[in-house]
Amino acid sequence: MEDLRDKEYFQKRASEEMSQHLKRNQRSLRETLAQACRIIALHEGDAGLAGQISARSERGNGHYWTLRFGLGFDEATPEDFIEVDQDLHTVTGTGMANPATRFHLWVYQARPDVKSIVHTHSPYVSALAAAGQPLIVCQMDMTPFYENCAFLPEWPGLPIADQEGVIISGALGSKKAIVLINHGQLTAGVSVEEATYLSVYLERAASLQLRASVLGPLSPVPGELAKDARDYLLKPHVVGATFDYWGRMAERVPRKMNTLL
Repeated sequence: MEDLRDKEYFQKRASEEMSQHLKRNQRSLRETLAQACRIIALHEGDAGLAGQISARSERGNGHYWTLRFGLGFDEATPEDFIEVDQDLHTVTGTGMANPATRFHLWVYQARPDVKSIVHTHSPYVSALAAAGQPLIVCQMDMTPFYENCAFLPEWPGLPIADQEGVIISGALGSKKAIVLINHGQLTAGVSVEEATYLSVYLERAASLQLRASVLGPLSPVPGELAKDARDYLLKPHVVGATFDYWGRMAERVPRKMNTLL
């Protein structure tokens, strides 16, 4: 039997093969945003009109694209996205932005690397937030959040003014996700696909944590192994292929009114 090869060999090989075989679907920004909304709705990430999604505009100067206010994630189409300026005035499209997207401006201002933001009141993350519990990375699927999920321990109130944005962006820091006490979750990605991927997996992570906690003490993933898994699961090809898969799932599900629990 040949000598055992180290993990670096397999990491390099996997990356090369993903580049060759995982071909992405080509979509416009608004098509990608609409697909993201359907994915989030499919995974029960929405809560009426409380959630938001946005993407930084190429126009710059605080402009971003977002779903026009009054629509749920499950009914979003590419035509339903509007471009707004830093005062939330609509500059492209018809309609108004959700006033609560104002705090997105502060995240974009503080984080040039962030190209898209998802904010939801998904059930399990909201349960963690209601209990005042930070996320504990205790299973492999949770590792994208190892040293990558902040916790805001005090609710600043409805985020429709500037101060809430200052507080939330400050608490997020350089991380890609945050659990907001008494509120919900926010994910900040280098793409719409990454912000969506993180949002869905953060809800799954919260679900795992809450279910496992009734069985006994949680067993955190060891640090170096958690970092290794985090970096692998956040590879752009993994994120993109997962987003496309979830998109195909969403397209197979008929649109219907969500049941409020």
